[in-house]
Order: sequence, then structure tokens, then C-alpha cells
Amino acid sequence: MEHGGDVIAELMSDHRTVEALFSQFEGTPPGSDARKRLADDITIELVRHAVAEEEHLYPAVRDHLEGGEALADREVADHERVEQLLKELEGCEPQALDFNRLMVKVRTEVTAHVRDEERTLFPLLREGVHPFILESLGRKVREAKKTAPTRPHPSVPSTPPANKLLAPGLGLVDRTRDFLSGRGQGRP
Repeated sequence: MEHGGDVIAELMSDHRTVEALFSQFEGTPPGSDARKRLADDITIELVRHAVAEEEHLYPAVRDHLEGGEALADREVADHERVEQLLKELEGCEPQALDFNRLMVKVRTEVTAHVRDEERTLFPLLREGVHPFILESLGRKVREAKKTAPTRPHPSVPSTPPANKLLAPGLGLVDRTRDFLSGRGQGRP
């Protein structure tokens, strides 16, 4: 999907990418290696997206929107549920009974989160935050995704400053593991 623009355009592009990956996943035979590869691709995309939101978007929500603390807390809680499911999925083989059950749960959680962001949070941001700030956040989110982890780390803090300090190191370790294992090959 095309990435760029302000933070809303960037994150909506991520949402469309994940939706396309879920659709591809549904079109593959249960228990297949292709399903495992797509689950890995979905995980990589979701983790990078979540880390970037937690580092840059949610602090801005807290700072710029009335009721921003509660909004950001709810979004971070959504991320924590998905990350825990992804961690469980990471240890599953595609032939395992839990594999498909976990993917259904991940898709359900992600779909609800995306719907909430696009119907509630993004319109509030568009209305209440200066376009210059939204553009700046878009650049920061794109940069954060380049060094973000690619695997779930549910025990790592999800709020600044700890997440900003830990994410690049975890990202380097994850990308090294991915390279050595061949996981997510062909992804940016």
C-alpha cells in the first residue's frame, strides 16, 4: 500500500495493508506453510504499526485532544490484547488447532481497533490538531516503523519514554532473527 502524508493517511494505509494480508490469509489452505508466512507478515506489520502509534500518535492524542488520556489508554489496551494474542500465535505451528483460533481472535480485535480509530480517533485528530503537527507525526511514524520490533514483546512498556528507548534495540534484535530465519523475507 502507498505510504506517506500525514499521520492519518499513513496509519490508514497500514490498516489497508493489514486488511489485505488478512484476506490473503483467508485464501490459503488451513495448516499450510503459506498461512504461517502470512501470519508472520501480519505480525510484523501489526507490531511495527503499534510501536509507531505508541511512540508518537498516542502521546499527541494525550497532549492535543480533550479527553486524550482516556482515548490513548483505550487504544494502548487494544494493542496489549493483540500483542498478547500475537505472542501466543508466535509459538504455534499452522497445523495446530490453536493457530486458526488465535488468528480469528487477532483479526476480530484488529478489525474493532481499526474501526474505532477510523470512526472516532482520526476525525478528532483531523478536527483538533493542526495539519502541520499531523504531517510531522506522519514523518515520525514512518521513521519509527523502520527501527521498530517485528515480533510481539508484551512485557515491554508501551508508553514513553521507556518504549522509545527500548524499541530500536528490540527492533534490531528482531530483524536480525528474521534475517537468520528467513521470516518476513521480501518485506520492507
